[in-house]
Amino acid sequence: MPVSREQLFARLAELGIEATTLDHEPVMTVAESEHVTGHLPGVHTKNLFLRDEKGALFLVTAPWERQIKINQLHKLLGCKRLSFGNAELLMDTLGVTPGSVTALAPINDTAGRVTVVLDKWLAGQELVNCHPLTNTATTTLKTRDLIRFLEATGHPPKLVPLEATLAGGAPADGN
Repeated sequence: MPVSREQLFARLAELGIEATTLDHEPVMTVAESEHVTGHLPGVHTKNLFLRDEKGALFLVTAPWERQIKINQLHKLLGCKRLSFGNAELLMDTLGVTPGSVTALAPINDTAGRVTVVLDKWLAGQELVNCHPLTNTATTTLKTRDLIRFLEATGHPPKLVPLEATLAGGAPADGN
């Protein structure tokens, strides 16, 4: 059974991680999120659940405006070509549904199947916004605390300069 939102908050508290959460209408996409949570401080994220040709799984977290060329990302990650993981695999590994994919979901990957990839620029920012395992709320926490949380779940993030997936692309400003 996947961890509930309340269990997630309890684990954050156990780790001494302060977070604030805004409940809102369900949002499925970055575009839908912008009008609901765009006023919150910190970097807003988008998350991609991907698998490579050999079955390796990745959770990629980036600023919501970052354009990521999935057909180039495998080169940065040192894996085979990537495609999106399906809803069943997403639920089986991260315990969330499409639209609720979040950097906090590795709490449900007790088997350690997923490699977490965090945008390098994002990792250096003060605050980050993530869904708390559901797309009906947004949780704000310090980015360093997100990294500490991921490490505590056994998923130390791989920091990758995701702007490198763009031909000659420069980092987005993140806000």
